[in-house]
Amino acid sequence: MTDTPSDETRLAAEIDRLKGEFPKTRELYREVCALMFFRYGITPTANRLYQLVHRGSMGTPTAVLAEFWSELREKSRVRIEHADMPEELQGVAGELIGALWNRASAAAQASLAALRDEVEAARQEAQAAAAALQVDLERTETALEQRTSALLAAQVRIHELEQAEAAAGATVGALEGEVVRLQQEGRARDAALAQARTDFSVELDKQRASTELAETRLQAAEKRALLEIERERTANARLQRETDTAARRAARAEESARAEIQSLQAQLGDLRHRAGMLEGRLEAMHTSHAAQAKELAALRRVPGGETPATTAGRRAPRRAARPAADVAKPLRPARKTTAKTGS
Repeated sequence: MTDTPSDETRLAAEIDRLKGEFPKTRELYREVCALMFFRYGITPTANRLYQLVHRGSMGTPTAVLAEFWSELREKSRVRIEHADMPEELQGVAGELIGALWNRASAAAQASLAALRDEVEAARQEAQAAAAALQVDLERTETALEQRTSALLAAQVRIHELEQAEAAAGATVGALEGEVVRLQQEGRARDAALAQARTDFSVELDKQRASTELAETRLQAAEKRALLEIERERTANARLQRETDTAARRAARAEESARAEIQSLQAQLGDLRHRAGMLEGRLEAMHTSHAAQAKELAALRRVPGGETPATTAGRRAPRRAARPAADVAKPLRPARKTTAKTGS
């Protein structure tokens, strides 16, 4: 029976096992001879034994092989010893039994060869199945690696999304804080605007009251002057015209001031400043009126040839013109500002 690469592999494995069991060289060669001849059906030779074992000299496998063949022939020889059987018959019977033994050995070798073929076919099938399982295992490992990679990528993506969500949450929190702050600032500005409007209304009421009081005082002064300077009707008429002119100017100034007040509500500071200027000028008017009253009193006490009515008739028009001019002065800058704002 010819040896195959698989037989060579198994034989080498068996010899390696025998090397550990039989440390003596001659015993190892003898066991290798029996293994090759009886198990694998290989006729052992000295060169082949030395190539497989690699121990001792070349004479050792030769001597062990001669002993193996001699012992095998001795064991395969059948001896029939019987007292009544002739010697030639014993030889023929021995040869017959030897032939039967050889046929039985050949049949056993054939059965062993068939069994080896079956085992080899089963081994090949097992190897094919193992190869298929290996392929399936490789496919499974590849799919597992792909799924592991996909899982890792998904985990990385989830981590990135979690970070993005945390950043978005922080941004939303910051924006909400900014919205709350802006709402608080808006409420504060609304409160400041309401307070400014209230202050403006109070200041406007004060200004109107002061203006009405000044007009009342002016009218009272005019009445007193008219009573005192009855003879100077011409001067009185001129004074009346100037007074009317001053009243019309005051009315126009008041309308201009109201229009400018409505357009400059956001500039409350400037308006307060201008209101202060108006109050100062009103105080100046008050001072002027007081001076006029003193002057009228002084004119009444004049001892000369001119009568108080004559002196008052000559000076009253100029005195009466000054309040009208004082009333018009504070309102002229307001009209200029209104024109600038409208442009």
